[in-house]
Amino acid sequence: MDTELFADLERRVETLVERYTALKRENDVLREENGRLLQERDAVKSRIDGVLRKLEGI
Repeated sequence: MDTELFADLERRVETLVERYTALKRENDVLREENGRLLQERDAVKSRIDGVLRKLEGI
């Protein structure tokens, strides 16, 4: 009985570690994507600001 409980506990811990690892990888990917999107947003904002400045001069 105790062996079964320990085996079950071991499986659960392994599952939790696998899920944690997968979530950590996904979080890293999402952080990178977020950084890329922030840079892209800033570039678009700069272009829009430039166009607006040109329009104000007209």
